[in-house]
Amino acid sequence: MGDIDRLRDAGLRVTAARLAIMRSVREGGHLDVETVHQRVLDRVGRVSLQAVYDALAAMHRAGLVRKIEPMGSPARYEARVGDNHHHLVCRRCGAMTDVDCVRGQAPCLDPADAAGYLVDEADVTFWGLCPTCRPTPGT
Repeated sequence: MGDIDRLRDAGLRVTAARLAIMRSVREGGHLDVETVHQRVLDRVGRVSLQAVYDALAAMHRAGLVRKIEPMGSPARYEARVGDNHHHLVCRRCGAMTDVDCVRGQAPCLDPADAAGYLVDEADVTFWGLCPTCRPTPGT
């Protein structure tokens, strides 16, 4: 299914800016709003930063993009939705990488005590230093 169909199926109006936003997020990995805005400007020309914020919020509500809010950094958006994956974030440079749920252990959606909640999603962020920022032996 293409981006036009995804937008229509979500009940969102199809515009050149929204298509450019979807494409930018799909191609970009984990992008902050300013980066999405710049990529949309490169694709379609004039579009306000507020329009990008509004479109991303609507796409997030519709389940078309995932909003990730790592502590201490701006929200980021990605197109990988619906699979309950998690993230690794570098404390130094802010690089972010997808990580699948741990295999061979209790599923990510089974907390020790759900306190009566019906759990349907887990949001786990692993923090550390990426390979580029990690100290090398002898330094």
